[in-house]
Amino acid sequence: MEFSVKSGSPTKQRSACVVVGVFEPRRLSPAAESLDKASGGHLSALLRRGDIEGHIGQTLLLHHVPKALAERILLVGCGKEREVGDKEYQRIISTAVTHLNETGSMECTDYLTELNVKGRDLHWKVRNTVEVTRGALHRTDQLKSQKDDLRRPLRKLTLMVPKRSDLPNGEAAVHEGEAIAEGVMLAKSLSDLPGNICTPSYLAKQARTMAKKYTSLKVSVLEKAQMEKLGMGALLSVSAGSSEAPKFIITEYKGGKTKEKPIVLIGKGITFDTGGISIKPSATMDEMKYDMCGAASVLGALTACAELQLKCNVIGIVPSCENMPSGEATKPGDIVTSMSGQTIEVLNTDAEGRLILCDALTYSERFDPDAVVDVATLTGACIVALGHHASAVMGNHPPLVHELLNAGKTSGDRAWELPLWNEYDEQLKSNFADIPNIGSGRDAGSITAGCFLARFAKKYHWAHLDIAGTAWVSGAKKGATGRPVPLLTQFLIDRCKAKNAGKK
Repeated sequence: MEFSVKSGSPTKQRSACVVVGVFEPRRLSPAAESLDKASGGHLSALLRRGDIEGHIGQTLLLHHVPKALAERILLVGCGKEREVGDKEYQRIISTAVTHLNETGSMECTDYLTELNVKGRDLHWKVRNTVEVTRGALHRTDQLKSQKDDLRRPLRKLTLMVPKRSDLPNGEAAVHEGEAIAEGVMLAKSLSDLPGNICTPSYLAKQARTMAKKYTSLKVSVLEKAQMEKLGMGALLSVSAGSSEAPKFIITEYKGGKTKEKPIVLIGKGITFDTGGISIKPSATMDEMKYDMCGAASVLGALTACAELQLKCNVIGIVPSCENMPSGEATKPGDIVTSMSGQTIEVLNTDAEGRLILCDALTYSERFDPDAVVDVATLTGACIVALGHHASAVMGNHPPLVHELLNAGKTSGDRAWELPLWNEYDEQLKSNFADIPNIGSGRDAGSITAGCFLARFAKKYHWAHLDIAGTAWVSGAKKGATGRPVPLLTQFLIDRCKAKNAGKK
């Protein structure tokens, strides 16, 4: 898919298709008004006839519009003009792109960037258009023997900006959008793969493939023997029941100065989670291939980072294994020793994510990090608390938490803070070990999981993202979302901007 930026009147565009908006009730956008005036009222006559009302989701493809140089004009419903927010704009763009892709418009000129989106500027609209377009065109047919190939798919999209002076800003936005979309597509593709293909070894291979593509990346992988030597007893207790070897994948991005402290991103990489001996119900267990979405999002964010050539140092850590039941699997009541030396009573083997993350958090200390952010499909309780709209964020450093929240607002990949108060920490008590792997009772399950992780992150600024409700969707449209790659990438972009601003 090719994106470009241009300025100019819609009446002068020699294109296979020009895309303009229609607001409720039957009111043309400025670009559409320009075409209507040139055509002698052709568009407004169609509106008066009731061919399109302007509701979001509506489209009307026009051929041979008088005085128009474009072969076609696509009218897209935009809803009420003053009510267009992030989600409305994304739906408008997705509707337009899907229609273009299905109707043979191989290239088009898009004036939807002229829409007023509440609280958003031109840069955001252009960048978001690129991200949404790539998402709308993404197909989950990589393992299908027969693919639904379109004869004339959409290949080129020209995004219009008001003035020539807006072109540099628009081009920068396109570059960011393409980089983020590349990371999101990688995260989606990895996450949608089944557990018999996307194993810990497969994730390690994918990381090495990234390092071959981007010279700014360096990858190393710790094997089981090395993990044993380091004392990663918590991680290894999760992998004990599986015949698949665990992998501890370290991907380093060197974009900043040599001695500059890195940002560490940790992604939970459980490539399939049966729950272990505390086995899950069979219904929807197939979706537990998505328990490595944290790992996929970290690899996706590093891809975006490399595409943008950000001036910072980032280290991605992916502790990866399967959680399977067998004669060698960890049992409820077993006590394991983490890399930090803290002992953990495993009361529920289905609370395995925190066991692999805690050793990764301890391992991160060796990098003397500026900040550490772990990303995990950690708790079903997070879905109960926040649904599928926002990721949960917790941390031991309020400024870091606020950075992530602001990155979520900027990117549209939103998060919401949950507290890590001492009162919740009191739910983590064991009669036989330093800490249990679950809190007492069902209350505040996401927060007690965060409290567990906090005990292993005391030596640096740390935040935790629980993406259980945002990493994938179920039902007829089942598939990975690629979240929180946009949030993580924006967080890194903001960090670089703040660092550069501090030098001035």
